[in-house]
Amino acid sequence: MTNPKRPPRYLFIGGLHRSGTSLVNRLANALPGAGGITGSAAPENEGVYLQGAIAHTAQSGRPMHFATNPAEHLTETHLLNSLETRQRLEHDWAPWFAPDLRWRIEKSPVNLTRMRLMQQLFPMAQFIVVLRHPEAVAASVASWVEAPAPALIDHWLAAQAQLAQDLPYLHAVMILRYEDIVADPSQALRRIAAFLDLPEAPPPEAVADGNLPYHGATPLTEAQAALAREWGYLPGLAVAPWQGLVQHPLRAIREAAAV
Repeated sequence: MTNPKRPPRYLFIGGLHRSGTSLVNRLANALPGAGGITGSAAPENEGVYLQGAIAHTAQSGRPMHFATNPAEHLTETHLLNSLETRQRLEHDWAPWFAPDLRWRIEKSPVNLTRMRLMQQLFPMAQFIVVLRHPEAVAASVASWVEAPAPALIDHWLAAQAQLAQDLPYLHAVMILRYEDIVADPSQALRRIAAFLDLPEAPPPEAVADGNLPYHGATPLTEAQAALAREWGYLPGLAVAPWQGLVQHPLRAIREAAAV
């Protein structure tokens, strides 16, 4: 008897706006067997705009607001944890993915605060969270958000504190720093391939350091720096070595994706 076709798995990419989620999405899409949403009119082809299962209004996913909004922190206890939600998501997203993918990649910043719910809906899903230096993020979103840089940095810190609380509930998640990606895109893509157990591929594009224009931005305060150091971020856009984070049920995958 022939085995039924194996259904695709989902990779959800999330992070604060301007953190590099689109870059990671493009890198991951270059891997054989993986592919993202294409051909839609949605901003950055983000799946959050292409589904009706989880309400997404003009007040949802607001830059430098959503990550600390309790109403947008969706976990396994949420009322949307249902078969109907999963079926509606798959139905709405299916037309935008190429057929015969091993991994369907969905990138939306708000995945940062939805990973626990999405894991319940798609138990075989995996997650990538992208971090970027808080000074660069604050400077980059300054034209979108009317708030002083110190407040934007505080939001960044609160968002990562929430992420740290969510991590113990996740089976398969990898955290990548934007700065490490631009320093060695090939290595970053090798790690993503290992995390998904896919063949390696060369980066699909040249990657420039988008932090360069923000040198001289408002620096971390001493108190903020003490918290950001957990992620290897120092004042003045400086970056310290950071061991990274990979969680996966299989040790071989963890070890391969960690280096």
